[in-house]
Amino acid sequence: MEFEHLLYEVTDGIASITINRASMLNALSRHTVGELDRAFAAAEADDSVRVLIITGAGEKAFVSGADISELAKMDPVSGRKTCEIGQRTFRRLETMGKPSIAAINGYALGGGCELAMACTIRIAAENAKIGLPEVTLGVIPGYAGTQRLPRIVGRGVAMDLILTGRAVDAAEAHRLGLVSQVVPLAGLAEAARKTALRIQRNGPLAVRAAMQAVDYGLDVGLDHGCRMEATLFGLLCATDDMREGLQAFLEKRKADFKAR
Repeated sequence: MEFEHLLYEVTDGIASITINRASMLNALSRHTVGELDRAFAAAEADDSVRVLIITGAGEKAFVSGADISELAKMDPVSGRKTCEIGQRTFRRLETMGKPSIAAINGYALGGGCELAMACTIRIAAENAKIGLPEVTLGVIPGYAGTQRLPRIVGRGVAMDLILTGRAVDAAEAHRLGLVSQVVPLAGLAEAARKTALRIQRNGPLAVRAAMQAVDYGLDVGLDHGCRMEATLFGLLCATDDMREGLQAFLEKRKADFKAR
């Protein structure tokens, strides 16, 4: 699959997607978002892909934000349409049932922060700067930043970051729970791949069900969430993967899951 602004490859069940606009600090243009949508669709449809890793080219930026030259030309109609397209694209990533890891190298601002938050897991290099600075430009986050950030760090902290527009460094992002790991920049790719491989060797149906249970539970009450968990657990008990997992454990060998 060919892209202009992305690098895409699949190895060992891991789809690696790199935003490849280093000269523009990997800013998200409409074209880039469209290519991300195509890449996410390809990973979703590829049965060999079990985990995605998303990062930016170079050492300075994961994604530095929106393409300012495009933002300056937006009117109310095009502005809303641009937001809706980006929201759908990031939602596809979030709901495809395959976990994604944001390997955050350098700036993850605006749309970059929103892309990272749409990922299942976020790992930051020590040089990361993460934030939603849109209010400093007279607008607000448009790719669901106002929705995902409070779900991750809580309303109060989210309001602080959104209303001031300030960015946090990797250490503060980790303290706030915005990222789960902080590693040296030189070790970022290895850390992301190591995490992906740990997920990749687990039962894919179980991984999908666990993600579904967590996400559903965040949007409903505890009782409804528990019922969903019990339902999914019961369904997994009917799978070949569960029997293989138990048998492999008893035989002290690596499980060979088939997603069935």
